[in-house]
Amino acid sequence: MRYLHTMVRVHDIDASLDFYVNKLGMVETRRKEFEQGRFTLIFLAAGKDEAHANENNAPELELTYNWDPEPDYVPGRNFGHLAYKVDDIYATCQKLMDAGVTINRPPRDGRMAFIKSPDNISIELLQEGDAQPAQEPWASMENTGTW
Repeated sequence: MRYLHTMVRVHDIDASLDFYVNKLGMVETRRKEFEQGRFTLIFLAAGKDEAHANENNAPELELTYNWDPEPDYVPGRNFGHLAYKVDDIYATCQKLMDAGVTINRPPRDGRMAFIKSPDNISIELLQEGDAQPAQEPWASMENTGTW
């Protein structure tokens, strides 16, 4: 398993970039616009991690800007999730399930799953490399709770 990023929701992209880039010295490594979902993702790396971030080998901060934001994010809502890449999404989820962990968002697509820590922190698990072919029981498993 490899640590990927921490996601936080932001209200104002310019103010957030001013803080993280201009004040803290982080570097924007990439930006993705999702018109259908109405949100923007901006990935930042610490200056010393910049070269490795472009190779997906450095931890990053993911700023999520929802185009239709909530007026105020309640405590905990602005923080999104921790993310880790895993070698085998299905084997990892099965191991977690066997250990009593609820798979809140099963890896129906062979790529992504969500679980929660005992403290209710969402954790995203992403398949290393390409998505695996869809397979049961994951392909038809429903979401459980929130993620």
